[in-house]
Amino acid sequence: MPQTLWLLRHAESEGNLADTRAQDAGADRLELQARDADMPLSSAGEEQADALGRSWRQLAEGQRPTVVLSSPYERAFRTATRAVAAAGFDIDVVRDERLRERDLGQLDGYTKQGIEAHFPGEAERRVWVGKFYYRPPGGESWADVAGRVRAVVDAVERRYVGERLLLVTHQAVMMVARYVLENLTEQEILDLDAGERIANTGVIRYRYVDGVPSLESFNDTSHLDVADAPMTEEPDATAVSE
Repeated sequence: MPQTLWLLRHAESEGNLADTRAQDAGADRLELQARDADMPLSSAGEEQADALGRSWRQLAEGQRPTVVLSSPYERAFRTATRAVAAAGFDIDVVRDERLRERDLGQLDGYTKQGIEAHFPGEAERRVWVGKFYYRPPGGESWADVAGRVRAVVDAVERRYVGERLLLVTHQAVMMVARYVLENLTEQEILDLDAGERIANTGVIRYRYVDGVPSLESFNDTSHLDVADAPMTEEPDATAVSE
């Protein structure tokens, strides 16, 4: 098994800012200048990624990540590459599409208000089916994402024996990873998700003990406090129906 497994949420993106503007304006849709996969980091996001990387300089040699896999989405990949560069690590960041954000299909880019106005049937169906199993038209449910996460976990546990792994991804993927790694029930993961939103560059850390992942920290943002960098918790642009 790997020694440790870190899950990192990407830094703040322009999509996060667009969501905030849409919510404040009571708009039905976000005003986006690019597709979700291409959404860049905001200036605050760049600062967050750099602060995270600088904090890694304090890690002892035996604590530093040795393998970095990232969602291919721009905001995640740039978070990974900026953090690795700021840390001064000589590590290649490898894109893995299984770490991509949850696909909301036809509901992509709509606010909760917009979904209720334009897709009232879907809003009702989501309430009936529940957050974990609800699949938007053309999109994915949390259960679908769990299938991707299981594939990644199985692959990295077999391939990166003895390594210290960092997976850079998105909020929904990270919460589903807790469901998979900790063998949680549907209700347990939904309760955890309702209780705390993962911050931009929030870190979840596991240590493998006798082949079993043991949670060491959840939503760690201490690197932002040390660097006096902004902390943001906006949902991803594609998670506005959560």
